[in-house]
Amino acid sequence: MHNAVRSTRYLGVFALLSGLLTGCATGHSTLPATTSSLKPGPAYGEMRSVAVMQIRPGNVAVTPAGRVFATIHPMDGDHDVQLVEITGQNSYRAWPSPAFQTHAGRYSDATIDSPLGIYQDGQGGLWITDMGLHLGKTRLWGFDIASGKLITKLTLPTDIAPEGSFVQDLAVDRSRGVAYLDDIANPGLITVDLASGEASRFSQHAALQAEPDATLKIDGRDIPFNGKPAKVGVDPITLSGDGETVFFGAMTGHSWYSVPARLLREGADHDTIAAAITRVGDKPISDGADTAGGIHYFTNLNQHGLDVLGADGKLTPLVRDERLDWPDGVRMAADGWLYVTVNQLDSTPPFAGGEDEGQPPYHIYKVWPTDD
Repeated sequence: MHNAVRSTRYLGVFALLSGLLTGCATGHSTLPATTSSLKPGPAYGEMRSVAVMQIRPGNVAVTPAGRVFATIHPMDGDHDVQLVEITGQNSYRAWPSPAFQTHAGRYSDATIDSPLGIYQDGQGGLWITDMGLHLGKTRLWGFDIASGKLITKLTLPTDIAPEGSFVQDLAVDRSRGVAYLDDIANPGLITVDLASGEASRFSQHAALQAEPDATLKIDGRDIPFNGKPAKVGVDPITLSGDGETVFFGAMTGHSWYSVPARLLREGADHDTIAAAITRVGDKPISDGADTAGGIHYFTNLNQHGLDVLGADGKLTPLVRDERLDWPDGVRMAADGWLYVTVNQLDSTPPFAGGEDEGQPPYHIYKVWPTDD
């Protein structure tokens, strides 16, 4: 009896060792898993595909219910859609309807012209900046997400956003009825009252300008813009969760700043606003950013990556991946994933010169930003 038990045990041990050796030979571990050795959920920096597109997404927004929206980047040329909802890995639909899209290059005041920034306000509204590159006027659109109905369409005054402006990014405080935008052509912060359309501009400050020692350099190559070294001012812009602080920095800059939102809302004078600007910490060369829970997330153009500026003031890498070929906009979703658009923008004519050198497909990914 005892010999039979020992034989059974030996056979069991032999089977386990055989399995382990087989696993080593095939390059796959067959070590038995235990609940203590497995970490539930995604890994820090893990990337998953959300959408694969043949046209360039601009920026992205994600609703609390998980609906994903994206603008189509104006530098991708004319298309029959400018604002879309992602409906699958390889599908999207014109949103809120084809009626709001410009078709066959027939731009009008009734349709979206050149959108880029997009923002869901947490109160059922989706907002986009419209740079008006064809119509020559800057507009702010707001839509009700549930119904798709237009909340408001505001045209910025020409003294705030004259023709030639490039009003790109935005943050919206729906509870206070205000939107904060940035203009990279004539670097400035623009504050818009959502009810009246009245707007103010803060400009002529060093924090809004590209930094001389900051260089846009991808894969060892200096990236020009319109034939000159790329020196791009204020972009992006974010808002704290309580709506009390606006954060911003130059795209080609290494500094991330804050300013009390109240001063912008109340139209304080230039010197008062300037004196209240504080450097929060470092940032990479970035086209997009988001702020959530006191943490700042940036695209890192130079290193095909995403970076995190923590509450401790330290800037650390989140991910480095060749698939992040010009990571453009980022948005934190309610489920904890960080969404990012990737559009090879450095291959468009303004950056590359000549013909578009982009190689579709383009992408929207989501990245897991915590190690909890």
